[in-house]
Amino acid sequence: MTKADLINLIAEKAHLQHKQSEIVVNMVFDMMSDALKKDDRIEIRGFGSFVNRSYGSYQGRNPKTGQVVQVPPKRVPFFKVGKELKEMVDYSGTHKETQKESTKDAADSGKQA
Repeated sequence: MTKADLINLIAEKAHLQHKQSEIVVNMVFDMMSDALKKDDRIEIRGFGSFVNRSYGSYQGRNPKTGQVVQVPPKRVPFFKVGKELKEMVDYSGTHKETQKESTKDAADSGKQA
C-alpha cells in the first residue's frame, strides 16, 4: 500500500474529500516524524512502536577506493511490530497455507481413488 492508496482508502471509508484525507495523512506522518526527530517513542497499541536506535561511530571502508573512513555516530528510526499485529499477520498467512494444503490433499486423495 502506498501513501496515495492510504489517502484514497481513508477518503472512501470516512466519507471525506480527497484533499481532506490527504491533509489528515500528511499531518499524522509529520507528527510522527517530528516525534522521532525529538527522540520520542511512538507507541500504537496493537500495531507497534517506532523508536530511534543509536549506533556508535566505527571505521568503515570506501568500497570504490578501499580507503578506511570514520563513520560518525547516527540515530536510525526502527519499527517494532506489536504482538496483536504480528499474530494477525501470522494467522492469516498460516490459515491460507492450511487452506492450500487441504485443497491439495483433497485433490491428491481424489487422484488415488
